[in-house]
Amino acid sequence: MSDLVGWSHADLCEIAVKWLKRPNSNNGHGCHVAVSEVRSGWTGEIPDAIGFRQTGHSASDGSIVVEVKVSRGDFLADKKKPHRLEGGLGNWRYFMCPEGLIQPSELPAGWGLLWVNKRGHVKPQAGFAGALSSSKSYYLHQEALAASRFETDYLGEQFILVKLLARVGDAEQLNQKMREAWNEQSRLAQRCNQMAEQILELRGNLRMAKRGERSAIAELTAGLNEVGSNTGGRKSPIRPVARQDQ
Repeated sequence: MSDLVGWSHADLCEIAVKWLKRPNSNNGHGCHVAVSEVRSGWTGEIPDAIGFRQTGHSASDGSIVVEVKVSRGDFLADKKKPHRLEGGLGNWRYFMCPEGLIQPSELPAGWGLLWVNKRGHVKPQAGFAGALSSSKSYYLHQEALAASRFETDYLGEQFILVKLLARVGDAEQLNQKMREAWNEQSRLAQRCNQMAEQILELRGNLRMAKRGERSAIAELTAGLNEVGSNTGGRKSPIRPVARQDQ
């Protein structure tokens, strides 16, 4: 398979979605959500792949669009699309193609370029991802991030996210289940901490009772075993200690 032949449009869309989720450390945008070929309205743009990142760091948060091209004709025709002339989705925008199909010098202003080689590896050539792969400088990364940022079609992106969430099911039901799970996790963590404190206290008392009566030692050992049984049925590793002759 040559560099320019062999990748289908569907193949590259799948690779694009995976790439969108890559962290900055792996030359990606670190999107939390990424999907392929979803409508942004009843008559709106249908991006080949789009991802969304939201971390609370406004400089890098936003949407990233990847347009897949497997032929020169498709790439040259892209500039005539209405959403290319004005507006469009994506705070950051990339073309993805088989290696060598598109050159960085042919890109519209602000666009990035991702080559996919014969092995399916993504090789950034331009844009923010290109800066990540070519330099380790944080300041250069931030400059590239700001220089390649577009104003996006927020209504179109809202349409995508709402439709995706609706496909998941009842959003409030999911929200309640997640809340219950977090509350239960918090309760169990608190209970585990309490039992850990009880075990430490009982072990300390047991050490002090080594010189005492056998009945006191047996009582403390039983207490440790009882606490252990509340942690998955495992008994305390502390065994009864024989009384030492004074």
